[in-house]
Amino acid sequence: MMTKQEKHNAPGVQWVTLDNGYRVWTQKMGSGSLKLLTLHGGPGCSHEYLECLEAFLVPQGVEVIFYDQLGSWCSDQPEDKSLWQLERFIDEIEQVRTALGLEDFYLFGHGCGGLWAIEYALKYQRHLKGLILGSITGSVHSYTAYINHLREQLPLAVLDKMTQLEAANDLDNEEYSSLLMEHLYRKYICRLPDWPEALSLTFDHKNHSVYNTMQGNNEFVFTGNLLGWDRWNELAEIRAATLVLAGRYDTVAPDDQRQMASILPHSRLVLCDNGSHCSMWDDPENYRQALVDFLKDVENRRI
Repeated sequence: MMTKQEKHNAPGVQWVTLDNGYRVWTQKMGSGSLKLLTLHGGPGCSHEYLECLEAFLVPQGVEVIFYDQLGSWCSDQPEDKSLWQLERFIDEIEQVRTALGLEDFYLFGHGCGGLWAIEYALKYQRHLKGLILGSITGSVHSYTAYINHLREQLPLAVLDKMTQLEAANDLDNEEYSSLLMEHLYRKYICRLPDWPEALSLTFDHKNHSVYNTMQGNNEFVFTGNLLGWDRWNELAEIRAATLVLAGRYDTVAPDDQRQMASILPHSRLVLCDNGSHCSMWDDPENYRQALVDFLKDVENRRI
């Protein structure tokens, strides 16, 4: 495990100073004409769980750029909650793109980062060669409907206990965390019996101020300022080649993934057979192959 200071001083690191004066951390891994910028999930998590993309893609000649958004672990973490707004994050990505000199590049967004990627593509797709939407759906309503469907499958005693703790706003209770881990996270976030250190660190380093402001402090009741986000009707405007990528045991509905792929005009759908929300870890070969095939086919104008 690298300390934050070691991360700051690692090879390939480039800091980007935003127009609000705060700095965000980026790191280039590998080299090549294909550039891929990563957007981690959360909101408020870190790039760490995506570090496996280096092993997947750098040997293929792809330059992978990790990036912690403002508020996330390696970047500045201001306490001003007014910064945690969708439009500001999208403007931030464009500032990062400009500072890194990226043009005709691939944008990879996972989870909430996929939401960011959709918004970025709708506003700035002229800069994109390709788009990878990992484990995201077309609206917050679609997400909450499916994750609550998964919740309804829980044993009644578990569901009753979780409801009781939620009603008491006792979500920091160790029992609640244990129930989430056993009955949600280990089934739909990552199905490995022992989570990789990179994924555990992402959870450990989550900025709860960002997460709570934008999503809420409850996995199942969305109360943050992203409530009401819906881009189903605009997805067809995204003309860039797009990979819709998720796991069959994901926190987003497979049917939603199929719908997204049917709407996006130049898209491909891959559902990792054994994967969850973090299929890059629990179904790595299928995930890697999906990425490699997509990049090769876009480069060869097959998509």
